[in-house]
Amino acid sequence: MSLIENQRARFDYEILEELEAGMELLGFEVKSLRAKRGSLKGSRVVARGGEAYLVGATIPAWQIANAPKGYDPERTRRLLLSQKEIAHISSAEGQQGLTIIPLSVYNRHRVLKLGLAIVRGKKKRDKRQGIRAREEKRSAERTLKK
Repeated sequence: MSLIENQRARFDYEILEELEAGMELLGFEVKSLRAKRGSLKGSRVVARGGEAYLVGATIPAWQIANAPKGYDPERTRRLLLSQKEIAHISSAEGQQGLTIIPLSVYNRHRVLKLGLAIVRGKKKRDKRQGIRAREEKRSAERTLKK
């Protein structure tokens, strides 16, 4: 079950490969995510210096009054990946036209995980074809239902 999802990801990007990562979070950020507060819109993953980071995700404090002074909800968060996975991500990041985006935050047993994807951006015509195929599928299901 997903706590937070990047709804535009599957529409805007062609997903080539999916991965899973842990996140280095503060306690009140974990509570906030479990309460389904936060946004992955416009965020991405970067690999620098043998580490992977989540950039641009918004995770507000669970209780704003109890958050530390100067807390930034859009701070960069370190991802917990193996060296092999980080090398794979950084090589994909270096290729022309590929990027790494977060798809969702979810519970795996009692631990929060981040679903990542190596993606390629879709062109406008590809998006239109996806919409057209979805509408044709819906109309076919409606006719079969009747």
